[in-house]
Amino acid sequence: MQSNLLKQTIEQLFSNGKGILAMDESTPTCDKRFLAHGIPQTFEMRRNYRQLIATTPGLNESIGGAILYDETIKQQTNNGIPIPTELLNAGIIPGIKVDMGAKALAGFPNEMITEGLDGLRERLADYKNLGARFAKWRAVITIGDGIPTKTCIEANVQALARYAALCQEAGLVPIVEPEVLMDGAHAMQRCYEVTEQTLKALFIKLYQYRVDLQGLILKPNMVLAGKESDENPSVDDVATATVKCFLSAVPAAVPAIAFLSGGQSPQEAIQHLNAINKNYKDRLPWIVAFSFARAIQQPCLEAWKGQDVNVDTAQKLLYHRAKLSALARLGTYKISMETNGL
Repeated sequence: MQSNLLKQTIEQLFSNGKGILAMDESTPTCDKRFLAHGIPQTFEMRRNYRQLIATTPGLNESIGGAILYDETIKQQTNNGIPIPTELLNAGIIPGIKVDMGAKALAGFPNEMITEGLDGLRERLADYKNLGARFAKWRAVITIGDGIPTKTCIEANVQALARYAALCQEAGLVPIVEPEVLMDGAHAMQRCYEVTEQTLKALFIKLYQYRVDLQGLILKPNMVLAGKESDENPSVDDVATATVKCFLSAVPAAVPAIAFLSGGQSPQEAIQHLNAINKNYKDRLPWIVAFSFARAIQQPCLEAWKGQDVNVDTAQKLLYHRAKLSALARLGTYKISMETNGL
């Protein structure tokens, strides 16, 4: 295990207030989003969109790393430059999503287990040769009637630990993503309880698998009420609950927490991240940053519409949302910046 290399990569990813852009949507997910905006669901259109992101001027001011999908890490720009190389040339470290998606957990209705451990050691070596310096694995925890079960949590955190150990063996920084979903009508307190339970189980398992906590990044959900809940906690309430939960469950040895947006609107995700840093930054032992996908990409995708004539406008929107996310990491975001500029 190359501890110094892992730590150096993490420092570079989050240097100067930066965060991570998740552009690792699977082909079905990407096609679904294209369909919603009338964009043809083809290999070439996906390449065009990812090229648009990778070549956005100034993106490296706010983004230290970008998570790619298997298709993307092997694609090239119009100039024949591999997309990972394009990112590196812009000062953005390429990473790779390595899990094979969440599948139904046999015997446990409405619960999921993430697959992809078979052959992972070899795939990690291949991805490293293609330019990746970090990886990501997402586990899905659903809140509902009688769930999550302890079995579901245990199965998912074990997979996360095995994945993390293999990444560090290969010299890649593992992003460990245990996502407690927003789906459902549960209260924020229920999300708190499940998130805390999941995180505590995760770090026990990481310890058992001898994973170096200083050489990983945690990518979790914030503590939120369910999408269908009548509860409407304030931005400060979300920040307070999230900080309390993570201080109770995440070891100080972890260098960085990069929150996912998890179905929040772009504005909600940024406001919550900003409140965490503005109100609590001096009390937190970790870097608290972002690894957003839709919260940065959505306005860009809506403006692009698959048309070359819209690339410049779409890139400016992507740059703007990335910049706002970076300001929220510093706790200096203001809602007026949404429309009045930075």
